[in-house]
Amino acid sequence: MTKIILKFNGIPYCFAVLFLIFHSCINKKSDYVDVSEQDKKRFTSSTLIPDSHFLGDQVCQSCHSQEFEDWKDSHHDKAMAIASDSTVLGDFSSVTFRSQGVTSHFFRRGNAYYVNTEGPDGNNHDYKIEYTFGIEPLQQYIVKFPNGRYQCLRTAWDTKKNKWFDLYPDFKIIHSEWLHWSRGGLNWNNMCSDCHSTNVRKNFKEETQSYNTQYALINVSCEACHGPGKTHVERAENLGSDYKVTNDLKMVPGTNSKLLVDQCARCHMRREQISEFYNFEGTLLDHYFPQLIVENIYYPDGQILDEDYVYGSFIQSKMYHNEVTCTNCHDPHSLKLKFVGNVLCTQCHVPENYDTVNHHFHPMNTESSACINCHMTGKYYMGNDFRRDHSFRIPRPDQSLKYDTPNACTKCHDDKDDHWAWDNYLRLYGEPKNKHFSDLLIPGLRMEPDGYNHLVELAKDTVYPDMARASAVRGMVNYSGPQVVDDMLRFLKDESPLVKGATLDALGEINTSDYVNYFLPLLNDEKRAVRVKAFFALAPLDAALVPEQYKQVYNDVKKEFETSLKVTADFVGGKVREADYFLKKGDLDRAIKGYEDALNIDNTNNIVRTNLANLYYRNNNFESAEEAFKTIIEQEPEYGQTYYSYGLLLAELNRVKDAIVQMELAIKFMPDNVRPYYNLSLLYDKADDLKKAESIAVQGLKKAPQNESMLYILAYIYSKGNQLEKAKNIARRLVDLYPNNPDYRTFYNQLNARP
Repeated sequence: MTKIILKFNGIPYCFAVLFLIFHSCINKKSDYVDVSEQDKKRFTSSTLIPDSHFLGDQVCQSCHSQEFEDWKDSHHDKAMAIASDSTVLGDFSSVTFRSQGVTSHFFRRGNAYYVNTEGPDGNNHDYKIEYTFGIEPLQQYIVKFPNGRYQCLRTAWDTKKNKWFDLYPDFKIIHSEWLHWSRGGLNWNNMCSDCHSTNVRKNFKEETQSYNTQYALINVSCEACHGPGKTHVERAENLGSDYKVTNDLKMVPGTNSKLLVDQCARCHMRREQISEFYNFEGTLLDHYFPQLIVENIYYPDGQILDEDYVYGSFIQSKMYHNEVTCTNCHDPHSLKLKFVGNVLCTQCHVPENYDTVNHHFHPMNTESSACINCHMTGKYYMGNDFRRDHSFRIPRPDQSLKYDTPNACTKCHDDKDDHWAWDNYLRLYGEPKNKHFSDLLIPGLRMEPDGYNHLVELAKDTVYPDMARASAVRGMVNYSGPQVVDDMLRFLKDESPLVKGATLDALGEINTSDYVNYFLPLLNDEKRAVRVKAFFALAPLDAALVPEQYKQVYNDVKKEFETSLKVTADFVGGKVREADYFLKKGDLDRAIKGYEDALNIDNTNNIVRTNLANLYYRNNNFESAEEAFKTIIEQEPEYGQTYYSYGLLLAELNRVKDAIVQMELAIKFMPDNVRPYYNLSLLYDKADDLKKAESIAVQGLKKAPQNESMLYILAYIYSKGNQLEKAKNIARRLVDLYPNNPDYRTFYNQLNARP
């Protein structure tokens, strides 16, 4: 059975987004703006917009008939609908579909649609289809569960091939796992609703683990993008020909390009949620914070790997930084591309320079000569949904050779390798003219020699995208030393709120009140996301010790922080965030409770279970700690870090023989990590087996010849075994390699003083 351990870092996202095109509005020059005075305020309100302020698409149609016709039947229009003969596309004529040992039977009962499939108890049950979800290239189906939960089936309908298919055909998912369709991974309330309907309130009640999710309109309506129409209609009726759009609508002609992209991005972004609901006040970072470039979500050069829903890629691009918006390519209402083929790109790029054999070196009017196939490669998600990378990058086979990242050349020429691609790139184009941020980010994230300096260089240079700079700052936390903290502190004053937020996340992992004077001013930041992250970083500060001038804002932001915890309380990441907050405050019991709650959401998340085991140990609950490690080993028997942590626990309990067994397994499953060698050598020493202790230390030193821990332990073992010359040689190396450590010189002198 294959286990899938999802590493969210607290970022909720929707598996069920079926459309790629940004909802937006025509971006043309005019005197209209949509930046209201409210948008300029530092603290946006948390006021809920009444559903009655959303008038519905028929009201919009009365004045905007063409826009309505364009929008009708679009991906936004069909984002969600009540299941009926006019909306259901799948075959429910008593057909059976089998995948991964699960049989699903789709049938009709009167006018209703049903499926008989595996439920949360592992047995098959009949489920009524309540809603359809999406239209192309697949349609999902939603069923109702107790406690207000709605779940999206794992089996979806392929609207192009007209057949049922499994969203995860390669994974066996058992009924007790988070990814099972009846559980968190495909829950509509928290994974999907916010972006598929209008004016959504999740309304999760943690005490009862129930939902009362509500919305004004079932689909992505006109008002999902432009805001509630009540004031707009009233003003238009009262003012007649004198009416001009001011602050009563969003995403209107003349909207600043960056603001327009941000307004689209709230649904087209993998992100952490900050506010309880979206009320059209403030900006993107008053409600959400985007996922940065991290392992398993992006390739290290920023290309898409897991689903990022476009925004995280687009803000890396030169297009974004040159004022290109979603609506330059996509019709804002039909969501279709404005032009066919390379004409779309030659709106801006001179055809004579780019749409020519002399540029792309492929036959004209073929797939090979299409701009998007070189500059917007893509991946299939959800089985059959091909989505393109919107970072608009130049193919870089040289980076593929250095970093094992993909490139467009060998994606098409799959019979060739990256060496061939790079040779031809050099022949046709010469050396790349510009340095890509990934040449700094990747060595830094991989902790290569001089990697830390690369991250600092990237984070400081505003030529690079804020997305990359923020990711660099976030990666600096993997390094140690006082200089690292000093370097990160400077970015708390960066002009980019994305960089400030990433810096606070990184510094927030340090459990100390030493930097409160740096964090306190950020409680007044214009962006709610930055304020909330600053409050988390301030957790070690006793509220009674908050300086007088910050007391009011501290209490105000505390409410915003508590709201952010509340709105993510049904996510593993949200409960972990809460647990970490209490851990920083020194409340070990509430921290443990938070991690236990996280495991109740996803019992297979062994990153959480590892942290919980360590907290059990700190709380002297050794039995629970050991049980947690055993569970991890049972679920992931080849994960070496667990054996290492378990071995440390057993060593602390003075169960030396048991600890040795676990540490040997740690070496077996992560042979290149030197820490288990160090600890295993110490354990054999404790067991009075100097020969084994020496052997293990020698093996570890071969893995890392200059590692000071391995050098020291080997010198110590030689010294204890009266192999003085060997001990002196190793100690001499320690002194030479680490001259600023007085302990090594003292050790060396002591060895020389021995007879």
